[in-house]
Amino acid sequence: MTTFPLYALAALAEIAGCFAAWAVLRDGRSAWWLVPGLLCLAFFAWALTRIDTPFAGRAFAAYGGVYIAASLGWMWAVEGARPDRFDLLGMLLCLAGAGFILLAPRG
Repeated sequence: MTTFPLYALAALAEIAGCFAAWAVLRDGRSAWWLVPGLLCLAFFAWALTRIDTPFAGRAFAAYGGVYIAASLGWMWAVEGARPDRFDLLGMLLCLAGAGFILLAPRG
């Protein structure tokens, strides 16, 4: 699998796992929400280790931009709050930075 789909899967899994904790701790949902949440977080960790880069720190740093974009997408799709222009500008800046980190030519 290529890098971007792995990052997208990792982001979806991490956000879903963290949202489960949010639902329990902030919204008063049943603690049973934590079971699928923990499974999602375990899948997130597995997916991130599949990124084809020799250094974990570089994979994690580049992932940050994808996570930000996915979080704003989650906010819109799941929580019903549309990102504003500052959200979108910040997302584009972060994705550009992630691209430089991951795709820069290195000797």
